[in-house]
Amino acid sequence: MYSLPEPIRQAMESGRVPSPPQVLLRLLQMVDDDGTTMSELARLVEQDPGLCTRVLTAANSPAIRRGNPMRSIESCLIALGTRLVRSIATCLSVQSLFDERAAARIVDLSAFWTHSLLTAELSRSLAAASGYPRPDEAYLAGLLHDVGELILLSALGDPYVQILAAAGSETALSELESEQLGVHHGEIGTWLVDQWQLDSAFADGILFHHLPADQIVTAAQLPQVVWLAHALSGGDEAPDVLTDLADQMLGDTDRLPLRVLREQAEQRMCVIADAIGIAPPDPATGDRAAGLPRVLAGRRHHPGEAQTRIATLIGNQALMQPLQQDLFALTTDAEVLLALRESARILFDLNRLAFLLCDPVDGRLTGKEIAGQAAIFAQISIVPEARRSLVATAALGGQICSTYDQQPAPAPSLLDMQFARALSSSGLLCLPMVGKTRTVGVIIAGLSAGQHARLSRRLPCLANFGRIAGISINNWRTARDVRQQAEEEASVRFTRKARRVVHEAGNPLTIIKGYLKILDGKLPEGIEVHQELSVLSEEIDRVAAIVRRLSEVPGALPDHQVVDICDLLRDLLLLYRDTLFESRGIAVETLLPTHPVWVACDRDSIKQIVVNLCKNASEALSRGQRLKLSVTDDIRSQGRQYTELRFEDNGPGMSELAMRALQRPRDGRLGEVRGLGLSIVGTLASRLQIPVTCRSQAGSGTMIALLLPTLQPGEHETRHTRKTISSPDTGQE
Repeated sequence: MYSLPEPIRQAMESGRVPSPPQVLLRLLQMVDDDGTTMSELARLVEQDPGLCTRVLTAANSPAIRRGNPMRSIESCLIALGTRLVRSIATCLSVQSLFDERAAARIVDLSAFWTHSLLTAELSRSLAAASGYPRPDEAYLAGLLHDVGELILLSALGDPYVQILAAAGSETALSELESEQLGVHHGEIGTWLVDQWQLDSAFADGILFHHLPADQIVTAAQLPQVVWLAHALSGGDEAPDVLTDLADQMLGDTDRLPLRVLREQAEQRMCVIADAIGIAPPDPATGDRAAGLPRVLAGRRHHPGEAQTRIATLIGNQALMQPLQQDLFALTTDAEVLLALRESARILFDLNRLAFLLCDPVDGRLTGKEIAGQAAIFAQISIVPEARRSLVATAALGGQICSTYDQQPAPAPSLLDMQFARALSSSGLLCLPMVGKTRTVGVIIAGLSAGQHARLSRRLPCLANFGRIAGISINNWRTARDVRQQAEEEASVRFTRKARRVVHEAGNPLTIIKGYLKILDGKLPEGIEVHQELSVLSEEIDRVAAIVRRLSEVPGALPDHQVVDICDLLRDLLLLYRDTLFESRGIAVETLLPTHPVWVACDRDSIKQIVVNLCKNASEALSRGQRLKLSVTDDIRSQGRQYTELRFEDNGPGMSELAMRALQRPRDGRLGEVRGLGLSIVGTLASRLQIPVTCRSQAGSGTMIALLLPTLQPGEHETRHTRKTISSPDTGQE
């Protein structure tokens, strides 16, 4: 790959793939609609290889990706957020109108898109029919199997148009690419997918789709599925001829009805194509190159110099205005920087970026606390002094500076050399982000001499981009200061009201508790009501404590206490079973040890967790469904001993967003996530350092397990408890 021409490498790094304007228009409409769900947005994105590559590239970038790769478009969209998705769509839409690449004007991509959609639909159907566990992954591999053609078209322009014109079929195109470029479109698409760090079988499905049949039978299941889908969609082989090969590749499939699968996939493809305004090719023409980008007849019109300059001026202004509107709507510095990163990638093909922001107090430039960039940018703090570095020069002068401005170039500073090495580039371009009154930071881009030469004619547009970036960051900082002041004023008002509530609520709670004590004394000894009154009294104490905390500044949790988790569950079910479950026709099954199980947890916090999970289950389950609570002690994990508290149900399952709220709660933003109770559970579990596991499947139920630290035998006798411990068998103290 390192021997490839530089334009191809740059195009692959940016995932530069055109999108149908109909899809982009629909995407912009959907992200502006508050009623649009992420699932609906994902279904639209999955119809377009260009959008898929942009979303996957952005979501798997170091600035956003955390942990395991995201396999689905929906999970990528959730990670990006609708604001960043809208910025990407805006930039792609305007770029499609003012794209300076001539090749895009003489190539019709409608046949390419319909072929990709058909291959994707067939891949999903074949995966489901052959038992592949992730049919949606097969759909995505089928959709992107020819994405390398679009990257080569965008990167090379006219030379690749000539190759397309000479190719009579996809097989011939692949051979011509290898002969003239040293690489074919399957390898280009594979390289791009490898950057997303998905399973190797996903990339192999793209790499192997032009191999002979006798070779593909030795591959893994996903590449075989994509190969078969591609063969069916191309029409080179009749389905009857491919059936024996399908059985050989995919095992005993009871003779897959390939003809039926293809007809059904074609129907779905036509529905999608019609919805986005693309006319599918006429199968009656028998065109073997129907799936290729089609070179249009006729010569291009070459405008004069004046026309070109006017078009460039107007185009640059139109390019920046929608981006400016999007950036001004963002609410955090992280969102602004992410949007700027993706916008620079789309608009200027700048793929290696870092940001340094000016400290408002001393003016030093630093990248501290900016995610997704090399450590060197967080470690430095640059005083803006002339000739110290290109970054300092750009910040002081408010002008774009680069390694290639002077020929021969002066000796670079060591700091510039470090930055270039961190960005894996031979040179730097430093773009100042200029606010209304001063420079607020610098965008550092790693680029080559060839990139700089091509970008030099767009420097006015790039400078405008820097000004919009600076004003956006200024606006965000102003809005942040206003919010902080408003929050402080609201906090003072809330504290005053909270103290009044505490005072007014404390009296009736005390009276109720006193009345329960009198009632307990009047009832005969030995009846079960005494236990219920004890539990109710304890719940009143917990409510009173919650009310008192309204007027207190949150502090550290108290030291862990001794809790018999089985006794606590019995108490809570005694109080809440009828209200939450039995009255709604929901069965509750408990599997608890007969002996006490002591855990080291704050009693009130663990009660809050249990009550919230029970309430969430009650709201999710329907009549006739069940919830099972179980406790398993003597579990060892990473050298420590735990007790597992498990909640299992056979309900509708949980959404990915709800599971994220449970396992990775966002401090201070609980109200933004559906299911506030689950977010509170996640927050409490995190503060108590309780590991939480959640598995859920739509229509099959949910399992939530918490690992509670277990006390060793006899250890509970030395620990402070808030409750008198009773024997579960005798009830005697």
